Amino acid sequence: MEFDALKVKNEIVSWIKDWFSINGNTSPAVLGISGGKDSSVVAALCVEALGKDRVVGVLMPNGKQHDIDVSKALIEHLGIKSYEINIEAAYNGLMGELQKQSFEVSNQTVVNLPPRLRMSTVYAVSQSLNGRVANTCNLSEDWVGYSTRYGDSVGDFSPLSRLTVAEVKAIGRVLGLPSMFVDKVPIDGLCGKTDEDNLGFSYETLDKYIRTGVCEDKAIKEKIDRMHKNSLFKLELMPVFEYNPE
Repeated sequence: MEFDALKVKNEIVSWIKDWFSINGNTSPAVLGISGGKDSSVVAALCVEALGKDRVVGVLMPNGKQHDIDVSKALIEHLGIKSYEINIEAAYNGLMGELQKQSFEVSNQTVVNLPPRLRMSTVYAVSQSLNGRVANTCNLSEDWVGYSTRYGDSVGDFSPLSRLTVAEVKAIGRVLGLPSMFVDKVPIDGLCGKTDEDNLGFSYETLDKYIRTGVCEDKAIKEKIDRMHKNSLFKLELMPVFEYNPE
């Protein structure tokens, strides 16, 4: 079935309106702005649903960010309020304390600390404004666990979590977003590699497998299946012990 981007876009806008009518009728939507497709599309959807005066973008460089001009261009394009909060001091301070300990700080810790600090920052801004945090994850990245738990994987509402990368881009085009936001190549911001370099396969291959179950490359199929299985815990609520007092 062909993806009807306009229909789905309108359904998401209605869903956002309905969600806010129950969960914050006068609250703004607050989200981190990277200038990539996901945050751009979510921000644009929120503007259409709530109006630009009720959408707040948070820019969070870790020191210098070479592509922050793209984030600023999106803010200007949408006409929304924004705040720029540099996380470098917080990151360096926490890393310094960790490095004083008797254990070796793992590479994954170094990779995941900035997204977790950024989400803490977004929530700090949101709480100060009585806002609601927009999650910007998409189905493709969630499928293989390409997100940081308690970092970019969280939020109060999630418009794109059931849509693949290709579908998110299609909605971005329907929203009239310039190509510089929709087609910006996602880079991890650490070693300069693209997301697809890190994953070891293209989003086109992943999207096709998610929607059709078809992946011609057996090795890639097995890798996707393994990543999906190993990261399912990220999408589940925290397990709790069920106490029965009887």
